[in-house]
Amino acid sequence: MQQRRTRRSRIPDKPNYSLNLWSIMKNCIGKDLSRIPMPVNFNEPLSMLQRLTEDLEYSELLDRAARCDSSLEQMGLVAAFSVSSYSTTVHRTAKPFNPLLGETYELDRLEEYGYRSISEQVSHHPPAAAHHVASERGWTLWQHITIDSKFRGKYISVMPLGNIHLQFYSSGNHYVWSKVTSTVHNIIVGKLWIDQSGDIDIVNTTTKDTCRLKFSPYSYFSREVPRKVTGVVEDGEGTAHYILSGTWDDKMESAKIVESSQGCGGSEGKQKTVYQTLQPKLLWKKYPLPDNAENMHYFSTLALTLNELEEGVAPTDSRLRPDQRLMEAGLWDEANIEKQRLEDRQRLERKRREVQANQVLEEVQDIEGYQPVWFEKRTDENTGEASYMYRGGYWEAKERQDWSHCPEIF
Repeated sequence: MQQRRTRRSRIPDKPNYSLNLWSIMKNCIGKDLSRIPMPVNFNEPLSMLQRLTEDLEYSELLDRAARCDSSLEQMGLVAAFSVSSYSTTVHRTAKPFNPLLGETYELDRLEEYGYRSISEQVSHHPPAAAHHVASERGWTLWQHITIDSKFRGKYISVMPLGNIHLQFYSSGNHYVWSKVTSTVHNIIVGKLWIDQSGDIDIVNTTTKDTCRLKFSPYSYFSREVPRKVTGVVEDGEGTAHYILSGTWDDKMESAKIVESSQGCGGSEGKQKTVYQTLQPKLLWKKYPLPDNAENMHYFSTLALTLNELEEGVAPTDSRLRPDQRLMEAGLWDEANIEKQRLEDRQRLERKRREVQANQVLEEVQDIEGYQPVWFEKRTDENTGEASYMYRGGYWEAKERQDWSHCPEIF
C-alpha cells in the first residue's frame, strides 16, 4: 500500500516585530478595509482562500451526518459543523492575505479524509471567493462569500455575505446557512481579542427543518459563559426536537426534548417555552492546539499544513504566492516589498481590463470584464440568488498538468 504522506507539524516562529497599528488605522475610520494597503505585519501567512478551506477542519461531522437516518439528528451535526469553523479564530487576530484576482487554492485530502476542495478569488472589489468541496463520504459543500470589513475606531467588524450550501447524496437533503459577524476589539490600546456575534439560521430546504443558532456577544457585565452558542432544532411544522448548547471555541452538545410546556417570565410579558430534555450528548469537541502554537500564529494542526508546498498545483495557487511565502519564513521586510509589487501589478492589470471593457462594452458581462477560470455565475434554484458555482475541470486539468487557462498573477 502507498504510504500516506507526512504533513508538516510546524512552521518558522513568528518574528517579534512591533508596529503601531494606530499610525496606519487612524485614517481608515469607516472605510472598507479591503481597499487599504496594509503591511504584512498585520497578516498571518495564509490567504483568505486558505482560511475558507480551514472550515473543513471538522469534516468528520459531515461524514457522520451523511450516515444519519433522521434529518433532525443530521441538522444537529450540520449545526455543530457550522459552529466548529469559528473554533480556530479565538486567538487569531491577524488578518489573512486578501487573494489576488484569479488566485486559487486546492486542498486534496482524498486519502486522509475523503474530500477535495478548490476555491478561487472571483472578484477583487468587493473581495469575493467561490469554494467547492466534494467528498467521497456522501456530501458536497459550496459557498460564494463576499467579505465586508469596516474599521469603527475601537474595533473592526468583518461581515461575510453570502450563503453556504451543503447537500447529502443519499437523502438529497440540502442545507443553506450564512456566517455571523466577527469583531476584532482593542484596535488602539490593549490586547487584541476577537468575538463572534449574531444568528445563524440553518434551513434544510428539502424537509423545511430549521435550526437558529444564537451567538451571544461577549459582555463584561454578563454572568453568561463567554462565547456561548445556543440553538433549537425544529421540524417543518415548527415543533422543537433538540436543544443545542455550547461555546464556539470548545464544544457543542445536543439534548433531545421529551416535553415542552409554557412557563412564565419571558421578555415583554410573552410566555416562555420550558423544555424538558434527556441528558445532553456531545456533538463536537475542539482539538487541542499544537505545541508552540502561540509562536506559530496560533495555527491549528490543519492550518499548519495549508501553506505546505505541493507538487502539481495550479500556478495561481496561494502556496506559490511570493509575499506570503516570505512572510511565513519570517522575512517580513522582503515580504512587504513583494506585496507592494503584486498589488501594483494587479492595479495595472485592472486598468488594462477596464480600458478593454470600455472598448467592447456591448459584449461584456461584468464591468471588470473578468471571467473566473473554474467558477461561473449561475442562479441558485433554492435561494434564487446569483452566485458563483464550480464549473468543473480543475482536477482534470491537474491530472493532465494543463494550466494554459490560468492567468499569470504572481
